[in-house]
Amino acid sequence: MRRLAAIIAFVLMTGLPSAVFAVQPDEVMHDPAQEARARALSRELRCMVCQNQSIDDSEAPLARDLRLLVRERIAAGDSDRQVLDFLVARYGEFVLLKPPLKEHTLILWLLTPAVLIGGGAGLWLYNRKRWASRSDDITALTPEEEMRLEKLIANQDSVEKSA
Repeated sequence: MRRLAAIIAFVLMTGLPSAVFAVQPDEVMHDPAQEARARALSRELRCMVCQNQSIDDSEAPLARDLRLLVRERIAAGDSDRQVLDFLVARYGEFVLLKPPLKEHTLILWLLTPAVLIGGGAGLWLYNRKRWASRSDDITALTPEEEMRLEKLIANQDSVEKSA
């Protein structure tokens, strides 16, 4: 019973913080469909203060202002594309968590795969050279070493038979 209570407590403690968002009750729209749109858009927009969080997750004052601005634009009848275009015009493409694939953002999209492929190729080449050098280091035993090895094996066999 104690174990079950501990598991439940652990799940609640670790799962609860991820379910809590920075959206305040006074920000929530009355229309559930509009609120769902606002939350979806908020997850696509970068907090300009935190920079690695969406405005939906951020508690920064600027993120709150952006969430309110998104809700105002939705209440005014703007489409999702119009809201995003408005914010991009105001703050630049940096406000988008996933920048569009364009000529000037191409490096953002290609840099990570290029680094991973380059790193993998580098490791492969390093290991290939390492194994090649190891095979060159292996040499045959000298006649004296072979005789000593045969004596050791014979002594080991006689010890095992006597035991």
